[in-house]
Amino acid sequence: MALLTVSGCAAGGAKVEGKVGVVDSARVLSDTNAGKKAKDSLSAFAKNRQALIEMEEKELRRMEEDIGRQASVLSATAKREREEQFRRRVAEYQQKAGEMNREVQEKQKDVLEGFREKVELIVGEVSKRLGLQVVMDKGKGGPTLYSEAGLDITGQVIDEFNREYP
Repeated sequence: MALLTVSGCAAGGAKVEGKVGVVDSARVLSDTNAGKKAKDSLSAFAKNRQALIEMEEKELRRMEEDIGRQASVLSATAKREREEQFRRRVAEYQQKAGEMNREVQEKQKDVLEGFREKVELIVGEVSKRLGLQVVMDKGKGGPTLYSEAGLDITGQVIDEFNREYP
């Protein structure tokens, strides 16, 4: 019964008391030292995997060109064997590319989850210091569609984050 009364008051236009803040977690990622390091680490990891994939692609192109150049001098059996070997290598390449994409996604997930945990801790510290009861994410795709500028604690979170994680 009490829940219905409170819900009715809030829905009826009564002002809900409490202190609310918003934070742009994407900005925290891009504007903190630790966030920049995390993004650089992910970028380097992805570039490394991409370089490996490109080497495999180059080798496959070379192999395909060799088959084309030698097609007129190879026997039918030798040509079939080379084409079969090429198909196997393409299948191996596709499997390896899929594995590397999963590795990159897994690394990204791990790094970003670890970063998000740190952000949550810092947001909690800043929120307690400011006496906030709720902090919502205001980044793109987040639950906050609108907020007044005075509710944004992103700058304070970034400053605190850089002090805690230089």
